[in-house]
Amino acid sequence: MIDLKQLTYFVAVAESGSFTQAARSLHITQPSLSKMVRLLEEDLGVQLIDRSAKKIELTDAGRSILQSAKGILQSVELLTTDLEEVTTLRKGTLRLGIPPMTGGYFLPSIIESFLSDYPDIRLHVLEQGGKSLEQDVLQGELDFSLVILPVKEEDRFHILPCVHEDLHLVAHAGHPLAGREAVTLKELEDEPFIMFREDFTLHHLIKDRCRAAGFEPRIVFESSQWDFMTEMVAAKYGISLLPEGVCRRLDPRRFASVPVVRPSIPWRLSMIWRKDKYMSFAAREWVRLMESKVAPPSP
Repeated sequence: MIDLKQLTYFVAVAESGSFTQAARSLHITQPSLSKMVRLLEEDLGVQLIDRSAKKIELTDAGRSILQSAKGILQSVELLTTDLEEVTTLRKGTLRLGIPPMTGGYFLPSIIESFLSDYPDIRLHVLEQGGKSLEQDVLQGELDFSLVILPVKEEDRFHILPCVHEDLHLVAHAGHPLAGREAVTLKELEDEPFIMFREDFTLHHLIKDRCRAAGFEPRIVFESSQWDFMTEMVAAKYGISLLPEGVCRRLDPRRFASVPVVRPSIPWRLSMIWRKDKYMSFAAREWVRLMESKVAPPSP
C-alpha cells in the first residue's frame, strides 16, 4: 500500500532535484529519505528516479507519478483544512499584503470590523512593494494582496477593484507649476523625479507613461515610503507623482497638488487572490466583507 509520507518525500526530491536539499527541507536524514523513495518504487513496481547522473532526473514513470502524487497530497491538504475549520470553531489565519500607500485609505475600519466579528481569526498584514506582493500570492506566502493594476498573470487571480484615482503632481509650494490647474506630463520632462523603488508597480507605471510621452524621467531619489518622498519634495529636491488620496492628506501650506493630464495616469488599486487556491472560512468571510465595503470604481 502506498504511504502518504512516501509520496510527500518523493515530491520533495522531485521538486528540489536533490536528495540532500529535500532531506534538509524535510528535516530528516538523507539515508532515511532514500529508503522511503526506494520503498515507494518497490510498492509501485517501477523506477521513479534516475540516480546515475550527477543531478537526479525523473524517469518517464516518475514524471507521470509526480502529477498524480501532487494531486493526492493537495486533496489530503484540503480535507485536513476542512476538518480543521470544523474542529477549531472558525479559527484561522489570514495573510494580507499591502503597498505602503494603502494603509490609511480604507483598511483600518475594515480590519476593525472583521476582527470584531471574528476575534479568533488572526490577520497578518505585510507592507512591501506591489511586484513582490503579486509573487507572494502566486507562491502561496500570502492569501490576499492589494496591488496596483495591471498584474502580469491576471488570468490566475480573482480581482476585486478597490480604489480608482489619478496621479497628481506633488511639488513644493513655491514651485513654478504650483499654481496651475493642470499640467501635461510632457511639461515635467526636465524635472527631477522622486519615485518609489523598482520593486513597486507605480515606479514602472510612471516610467512607461513618461516614455510614451517622449522622454525618460530623470530619477534623483527612490524610496519605499511615500511620506519620506514628500519630505524630499518639500526640501525642493524634486517632484513626485502620487495618487489623489495621498495628495489630499498633504499640508497645502507646504505642498502643491496639481492634476496631470494629456495623458492622465490612472492608479487602480485592487485586491487579488489566486483562483486555484482553496478558500478557507476566514478567506471567504474576508472577501465578503471587502466586497461590501469597497465602492466600485468610477467608469
